[in-house]
Amino acid sequence: MNEQKKYPINKIIHPVQTFIQQEKSGGIVLGLSVIIALFLANSPWSEQYFHFFEHKFGFYFDNSVYLEYNIHHWINDGLMSIFFFVVGLELKREMVGGELSNPRKALLPIGAAIGGMIVPALIYFSLNPVGEVNRGWGIPMATDIAFALGVLYLLGKKIPLSLKVFLTALAIVDDLGAVLVIAFFYTSQISLISLSIGVGFVAIMYIANKIGVRNIIFYAVVGILGVWTAFLLSGVHATIAAVVAAFTIPADVTIRENTYIKKINNYLNHFKQIDPNDKTPTLTEQQLHILDEIKQQTNQATPPLQRLEHAMHPFVTFIIIPIFALANAGVSLAIDPDQLFSTHVAIGVALGLLIGKVVGVVGTTLLLIKLKIAPFPTGMNLNNLFGLGLLASIGFTMSLFVTSLAFTHEEYIVQAKIGIFTASIIGGILGYLTLNKNGGK
Repeated sequence: MNEQKKYPINKIIHPVQTFIQQEKSGGIVLGLSVIIALFLANSPWSEQYFHFFEHKFGFYFDNSVYLEYNIHHWINDGLMSIFFFVVGLELKREMVGGELSNPRKALLPIGAAIGGMIVPALIYFSLNPVGEVNRGWGIPMATDIAFALGVLYLLGKKIPLSLKVFLTALAIVDDLGAVLVIAFFYTSQISLISLSIGVGFVAIMYIANKIGVRNIIFYAVVGILGVWTAFLLSGVHATIAAVVAAFTIPADVTIRENTYIKKINNYLNHFKQIDPNDKTPTLTEQQLHILDEIKQQTNQATPPLQRLEHAMHPFVTFIIIPIFALANAGVSLAIDPDQLFSTHVAIGVALGLLIGKVVGVVGTTLLLIKLKIAPFPTGMNLNNLFGLGLLASIGFTMSLFVTSLAFTHEEYIVQAKIGIFTASIIGGILGYLTLNKNGGK
C-alpha cells in the first residue's frame, strides 16, 4: 500500500496548518499582535515604533507622484480593504445560502445585532453630546468577530452549535452595520466624478457576473484598479468599495454536484487504467491531462465567491489583521489620569461596549422572543445568551478602525483605545467565565 511521502519540512508545516485551521487561532494571533503593539509603544523603542508608520510612499510616473500616503494610511485604507472584501464575501454567502438566507431564522441575530449597535451608540452619545468627541459614537457599535469566536471556540463542546451559529450571524450583521456607518457618517468630501467612475466599474463587474464571467483574475483587476482606486480618490472610504465589489462576485456554479460526481468518477477510472510511471517520480502526459481536467471541473463546481473566501481567509486572519493591530493597537500607557478623563471618550467607549452591547443584544433578543416574532434557538437560554452578549462587547479590530476615522486629535484616539481595551478584556473574560460555568445549561 502506497503512502504519502513525508519530508522533514512536514514536521514544521503540518503543525502550522493544523493551527491555522482551528477557529480559535485567529483570535490568538490577534491577541498576540495587540500585546506586541502595546509592548513596543511602551518600550525604549516607542519613538521608532510610532515613527515607522509615518513613512510615506506612492507611485512615481513622469516626474509626478500619485497615491502618496504614509504606511499607516496604506494599512487602514489598503490592507483593510482586503479584510472588508472578505467580510463582503461572507455577507453575500450568508445571504445566498447561509444563516441569513432564511428570514425566520435570521430575524433573531439580525435584531440582536441592531440592538447591539444602537444601545452602545446612544450610551456614548449621551456622554459626549457635542464637539469633536461626538464623532466617536460609532466606535462601541462593532464586535470583533475573530476575537469573540476565538473565545467561544476555546470552550469547545461545552457550547451548543446553535450558539456559535447565532454569534457568527450576529457578528456578520454587526460588520455590515459598521460598513454602513462608515459609508454614511465617516466619509470625507466626495468627488462625484471619481465616485461615478467607481460605480461604473462596479457595474462592469455586475454585468460580467450576469453574462457568465467566472475568471477570478478579471474581478481582481477590475475590483482593485477600477473600483478601489476610484473610491479611494472619491472621498468615500475605500473599504466600502471592497464590500460593494465583493457583492458582484458570482455565487453560483457552472457544473452541478451530480454532474461533477459523474465526471470525476469517469476521470478517476480512466486514471486507474493508465499504466503507472513507476520508474520515475514524474507523471505521464495522459495522467497530467486527466489531473488538469479534474482541477478545471473542480473549479467549475465551486462558486467563485467561496473559492475566493476560502483562499483569502487565512491571509486576512493571519497577515492583514495582525498587521492592522500592530499599526493601531499601540498606545502609551504612561497617561496622566486627568488627561485620560479630560473628556468622556474613554468612559463612553468602555460603557458603550461593556454595558451597551450586553443590554442591546440580550434585551433585543428577549423582546423578539417575548413578542413571539422569533423563537429561542435550540440550546440557548438566558444564561448563555448573557454570555454571548458579553463576548459581543469585544470590539478590537472594528472599533480601532472606526477610531482612526472618527478622530484626528491624538488625545481622543488614545482615550478611545484605552476604552476599547478595557471593555474588550473585561467582556471577554466575563463572557468566557459565564459560558464556561453555564455551558449549554
